Amino acid sequence: MAYASIASLIRTMELLLMSDSPMRSLICYHEEEIVDLHKKVSFLEAFLKEKQISDYGEMTDLEARIKGFANVAEDRIEFGLREAMIAEDEMQRGKAHEELRESLLRVAKDIDCVLEESKKIQHHKGRQASMWSLARETSSSENLQVSNNMMGRDKEEKRMLEELTRGSTDELKVIPIVGMGGIGKTTLAKQVFNHPSIQSHFDVRAWATISKEYNVKEILVSLLQSIIKIDHNVYSRDESELADILQKKLKRKRYLIVMDDMWSYKAWDDMRQCFPVDDNRSRILLTSRHTEVAIYASSSNLSLKMSLMNSDESWDLFKSKAFANESFPPELVPIGEQIANKCQGLSLTIVVAGILSKSKRTKEEWENVAENIKSEISVKKLVRLWIVEGFLKLEGDLEVEAENRLQDLVDRCLVLVSQRNADGTKIKTCKIHDLVHEICLREAQNQNILFIRNDYLSDADGDDDEETKLVPPAGCRWISIQERQQTDVDVQGFKSLSLQNHQLIRMSANDETSPLRRTRSIFLFASPYLSNNSNLELGHLNLIRVLDLTSIFFSSFPLQILSLIWLRFLSLSTHTSFGIPRGIRNLWNLQTFIARGSASSFIKFPGLIWETTQLRCLKLRKFYLSDPLSSSTDADRHLVWSNIETVSGLIPYCCTKKVISRIQNIKKLCIRGHVYDYSMREEDMNFHSLADLHQLETLSIKVDWFQVRRSDLRFQRSPVYVPSAEHFPTKLKKLKLVGTRLAWEDLNIIGKCPNLEVLKLKPDACHGTEWYPIEGGFPQLKLLLIEGTNLKYWKATDDHFPVLEHLVIRHCFHLEEIPAEFADIYSLQLIELQNCSAKLMASAGRIQEEHEYIGNKPVEVRSDNDPG
Repeated sequence: MAYASIASLIRTMELLLMSDSPMRSLICYHEEEIVDLHKKVSFLEAFLKEKQISDYGEMTDLEARIKGFANVAEDRIEFGLREAMIAEDEMQRGKAHEELRESLLRVAKDIDCVLEESKKIQHHKGRQASMWSLARETSSSENLQVSNNMMGRDKEEKRMLEELTRGSTDELKVIPIVGMGGIGKTTLAKQVFNHPSIQSHFDVRAWATISKEYNVKEILVSLLQSIIKIDHNVYSRDESELADILQKKLKRKRYLIVMDDMWSYKAWDDMRQCFPVDDNRSRILLTSRHTEVAIYASSSNLSLKMSLMNSDESWDLFKSKAFANESFPPELVPIGEQIANKCQGLSLTIVVAGILSKSKRTKEEWENVAENIKSEISVKKLVRLWIVEGFLKLEGDLEVEAENRLQDLVDRCLVLVSQRNADGTKIKTCKIHDLVHEICLREAQNQNILFIRNDYLSDADGDDDEETKLVPPAGCRWISIQERQQTDVDVQGFKSLSLQNHQLIRMSANDETSPLRRTRSIFLFASPYLSNNSNLELGHLNLIRVLDLTSIFFSSFPLQILSLIWLRFLSLSTHTSFGIPRGIRNLWNLQTFIARGSASSFIKFPGLIWETTQLRCLKLRKFYLSDPLSSSTDADRHLVWSNIETVSGLIPYCCTKKVISRIQNIKKLCIRGHVYDYSMREEDMNFHSLADLHQLETLSIKVDWFQVRRSDLRFQRSPVYVPSAEHFPTKLKKLKLVGTRLAWEDLNIIGKCPNLEVLKLKPDACHGTEWYPIEGGFPQLKLLLIEGTNLKYWKATDDHFPVLEHLVIRHCFHLEEIPAEFADIYSLQLIELQNCSAKLMASAGRIQEEHEYIGNKPVEVRSDNDPG
């Protein structure tokens, strides 16, 4: 956890030192000290990242000291700047700056001591600790035991044993096992490695784990550990000397080398020369997640590609872990099968679920396991939280970097993919197993990072020590409040943080002992309820940066939030319409503002919102955003949101050239309004200014039609006018239309967008019964979704959608046929139908048959149809 604390401190300093930092005027008195501190702390960040501190005694103590120092340093910087900002006169402000300067000097002295100690460990003991730790983890082959017997892989095991011990030639062979993470490659390799026939067949057996970030010297030491006695003399050798020792020890011996978890060609190239090529039937067994790496390294066509377990194999493995040699209770069989099936054939996931279920014996407990396996986490929200918590370096595309980090966790099976987006390119939701979740919680709580107040658990425990349950320990960084709504409690107040007699908020803002004084994040998970804001007390949350109040529906914007100057993430809900106070300008560090709303909710921002220059995401149901020049001075002419990535819910008549010019770096834009909002100006809404958004990749246009008078002839045609493709951004990849009621002919213009890959036509996007696309359109379109239209005739060929991969049709009751020429689209992979006619389903079947008949790859057809 020291790395997380150091990373957070570094990102805080980097935000302050940025040229466009809103606090630039405050830190000018301390810039030299902060720059110097940043350099020193950056060294510690690199040290922790490279060494990945283990349980080795001295380094664990150092890690604890680093974590403590980083937290104190960040607290002092933010407290000091806050005091300077809220000072009422120059004398108080000068005093605050002097105290901050002294704090920074003390912090600098502390870090010098930590740096000196880290350098000593790095140079004198770090290498030895790392090597000895490695030696313990990858001990000799006699101690390398299979911790999880592989169930349901008998055929794979038999084939591996034959390839390793027999074969048609005496020459060295490289045999890869390839498959996705968690599928059981390592377990199978271990089982084969320790099989009696293998032990007797080979003179030498050695094992090394490569991983994505590998070190050649450590791999060599790991292999030698199985062959010779390792001492300091061996550890002190360089790579070439160790490779030479390995070569000599393997020469003229029949050896089996396992290279586990190889990620790249380079890793294989770096190691292959270390192994002698003798004609004595030596073998190298290699596991990899990447087919191309396996093919590159393998001898001829010897690779074994592991598939997911089927339902029977999954059930057998789950039973072996959940009850081992015990009889399986009949009443748990249905739930157990449900749990096993939800593991999606991944052996590691099944093992984790089985071990977790082993400690639970009641039907209710197993139902809880089954439910938790399917709990999903929004990746978009997760990415935003990682960014505001300071877990990512402030360089490049932070969203892309966060997605890469998430993929690393998926590759290691610590996180499971629940749902991908429509074109399959990104993870939409993910999940983790209870066991992993429990480990994370325990570690975070042990290090006083996370406090959880759970009403459900409190009721079940029956513990009388209410103070222990309700009050977080001092210095706790994250707080999660999980509440059950009680019918006998006044729901007009915010129970968790606002009721005046609540233990959590008894401390005043000036009380140094307040447990929330250093809290950075608060998450509320509760049944939705209303708040009138009257009892909301937030003055003691001096350093809060994440405030997730999505469960609370506010009738107006809570004014108490405006004093939280370090706030970076704010999420709340509303059923009503209200204006945001001018004091929103005080939230200088705000990066994400999310307000969930109902169909009638509407939020109006003042022009001063443009002073929150750190904004990255503004996501609301529907909101008004004025140009600052209409309400501010000429000094605001240069105010822009240079960091903005996402704007969702902007009403159409705010899409003026002046507003658009201030969000030039935006990547995702959703324009939404009632049909009357689209007619606020005399001319039709044509969004000419959108062409200036050169970084925009995703655009959604939504029109609400509720409470429209049928007699109003203005709305007999589309409120959105599409003049030419030039009025769409050139980088546009995804377009979603809802309620726009365009003519199908308008899609001929949209089809000319050169980079459009995804087109989603949601209910009422297009109006009319016939669609005849023209040639040359949609040159890059991969996914097409048509939903809720009155389309009846669709005439198209493969030339109109030359690279289409995925076709989705939902609730199109009148459409009876997919164009037969779609069978000629070579790239077509999937057709999905939902609640459509039987004739449409039959036409999809014909396309499937024809596509395969002419030699193309099989097309999958999925249907979730009511009889039509």
